[in-house]
Amino acid sequence: MNDRRQTLVRGGTFAVLGSGGDISGVRGGTAPDGLFVRDARHLSRWQLTVDGAVPEILAPVSDTDADAGVARCVLVPRGGRQEPASCTLFREQAVTDGAFVESLRVTCNRAVPTTVRLALTVDADFTDQFELRSDHRTYAKTGAVRSRKVIGGGEGEEIRGIEFAYRRREWCSRTTVTAEPAPDAVEETGTGARRLVWTLGLDAHGTAEVALRVAAHPHGAPGPRVPATPKEAAAQLDSLETDFASGIEIPGGWPDLAAACRRGLADLAVLQVSASGPDGEALSVPAAGVPWFVTLLGRDALLTSLFALPYLPRLAAATLPALAAAQATEATDGAVAQPGKIVHEVRYGELAHFGQVPYGRYYGSVDATPLFLVLLGAYTEQSGDTALARRLEPHARAAVGWLLDHGGLTSRGYLVYRADEGGLANQNWKDSPGAICSADGSRATGPVMAAGAQGYAYDALGRTAWLARTVWGDDVYADLLTQTAADLRDRFQRDFWMPSRGFPALALDGEGQQVDALASDAGHLLWSGLLDKEYGETVGRRLLEADFFSGWGVRTLAAGQPAYHPLSYHRGSVWPHDNALITLGLARYGLHDEARAVARGLVAAASRGGDRLPEVIAGYGRESYPGPVPYPHACVRESRSAAAPLALLSAVGG
Repeated sequence: MNDRRQTLVRGGTFAVLGSGGDISGVRGGTAPDGLFVRDARHLSRWQLTVDGAVPEILAPVSDTDADAGVARCVLVPRGGRQEPASCTLFREQAVTDGAFVESLRVTCNRAVPTTVRLALTVDADFTDQFELRSDHRTYAKTGAVRSRKVIGGGEGEEIRGIEFAYRRREWCSRTTVTAEPAPDAVEETGTGARRLVWTLGLDAHGTAEVALRVAAHPHGAPGPRVPATPKEAAAQLDSLETDFASGIEIPGGWPDLAAACRRGLADLAVLQVSASGPDGEALSVPAAGVPWFVTLLGRDALLTSLFALPYLPRLAAATLPALAAAQATEATDGAVAQPGKIVHEVRYGELAHFGQVPYGRYYGSVDATPLFLVLLGAYTEQSGDTALARRLEPHARAAVGWLLDHGGLTSRGYLVYRADEGGLANQNWKDSPGAICSADGSRATGPVMAAGAQGYAYDALGRTAWLARTVWGDDVYADLLTQTAADLRDRFQRDFWMPSRGFPALALDGEGQQVDALASDAGHLLWSGLLDKEYGETVGRRLLEADFFSGWGVRTLAAGQPAYHPLSYHRGSVWPHDNALITLGLARYGLHDEARAVARGLVAAASRGGDRLPEVIAGYGRESYPGPVPYPHACVRESRSAAAPLALLSAVGG
């Protein structure tokens, strides 16, 4: 049977399991398996054997169960048609914040008593997630020490479990595994893993249960509360999802869109991670996505909050102060930090702690800062809550200062970024190395002025001018920002528009030359209102032509260009959040038929994937295959994609 992996998620914790509930400890690939907390793998092996052999899978873990927060499967000892299995194992697993629990029920299938030997091989390698990516990088870890010790087992004391620990200088993380009933023995395996062993005596048609509890203790984090059973964990998750969506009314006139909205809300509920505000207050904000980005990413959290704003304003009310608290106050070269800049990525892992990757607090984003201002203005306008805008006025003014100064609006006329040798080469939303390219595939050189970021800056200036006039009582500042926005609009249409192609360039390079690929970023200009009506309508209709529109959504790069590739991350694939912005932009320019066409494509894609929109799908046209072709490295759940159906609802209604 194909060992299709399933993912359980709860906040900053997730587990990737095989279809039989095992963890094998693989490295690389699209999604290494394991239990992950705060960027580290706290379980790297969790492998069950029955009477010395790997059991067969009768019923694998299903998508439906995993979505409900519990991995359930049915296993039997290996045998044959002539000798039916002596017992059946019913396995249930779940995660909560910092914890993993399993209930293993063994039922005798015979009319006579039976003895079953269970063994569970367990290990925790504490590998940082950056080490598990398929980029072949290695990181020195001088002085690192791993240890394992049995919990209990002293004179007259039963064995309760095993503790794994990892220490490197001041860094220390632990994982504890405990069991009820206690294992009969803990065996060494010769690999560093340990094997917990039980010999279970079953009555005729009788049942025995083993309860396993795993607690992760990452460096710098408090110990978790571990639920007693997977059912308890699932009940907590169900309550969390219900509370999260409480009070939200989703129109039912378009049932498939309503289903995608409900699925998105459920995913957003489990993707909330902890953060702190400017005064140290505890906040819950959207993580970017599982498995690689279960953390706060500025751009992702801002767009997610914008999509959800009419329905869940509390996401914005938490995201804004969390990002304000992490706003840069001084220049730091390795982190690409400059005063007023909004953080791109926050990490808590070992490699970030020791500076071996720059992402502890990394500011390599040209667009998080203007999007922060867009969200602050939109939240204030839609909610009527001016208190947050007053509280964050210093942060907003600092963000505007970054746009004008370090961001490049004053000196270059546009927001600009430069490739970061130790981090991201591209620092707009299309941040893969070759994403900003000409139609022939050649990469932009020198400082880059990406089109979409200019739209965000235009919108940010206008919304902040409104805040200055209506909330802060500063008309002079408002007039300055209004004029700056108008000047940017005029410049942009002069410098970016390609008359021969009737379309804006993807970017300008360091020489001010147009990077001429036809790209979906033009739709972001509609969302931000940067283009005048005639140009906007031209762009909107062009995005629905066959080379752009796959039937599932608008491709990131129009087909037919040498740079196009349907399986490229940013050069031909289809991104739901990108299309959500495009749909909102089409509606803004009165192109309602086009907006509905894009929405229908996305909703159809969701309905073929259990009502869930993935992070990204391949760019193959709908005529090529009856369903959307998966992109092989897509996040299993992603907050922007989860919120995208809400944006469609805002754009085209229910």
